[in-house]
Amino acid sequence: MSLKEKLQIMVVDDMSVSRGLLVNGLEGLGIKRVVYENDGAAALKSLTASPAHIVISDYNMPNMDGLELLRNLRANKATQKVGFILVTGSEDRQVLVNGKKFGMNNYLKKPFDGAGLRKCIEAVVGPIG
Repeated sequence: MSLKEKLQIMVVDDMSVSRGLLVNGLEGLGIKRVVYENDGAAALKSLTASPAHIVISDYNMPNMDGLELLRNLRANKATQKVGFILVTGSEDRQVLVNGKKFGMNNYLKKPFDGAGLRKCIEAVVGPIG
C-alpha cells in the first residue's frame, strides 16, 4: 500500500470553495482519506479525538485562525506531532514567521495548483507515490 493510500488528511477552511479546491486537489493526487472541518475549533475537537497525519488549514478563519489551531495542536500530547500545512493568501511575512515559531511544517500560498500541493505535502511526509 502506497503512502497516498494510507495518508489521512484533514482540511480546515471556513470557505466552501477553498475547501473544495483543496479536497479536489488531494483526490486528484490519489489521496482518498480526506476529512474536513469548517473552522479551527471544530477541527481541534475532531483531531483531539482522532488525529490525522496532516492538517491543511487556512490561516484566516473566524473563531480560531490557522495559527491558533496550530498552537493548540502543538500544546496537546495527542496531536503535537501532526503534520501542519498553513494555507494563506496573505502577503504578511509575520504570518509565516509565527507559523514557523509555532511548529508549522510547511505552507501553501494561494492560489495553488496540483503540482504545488503535491510538492508541499511531499516536503512534509516524503514521496507519496
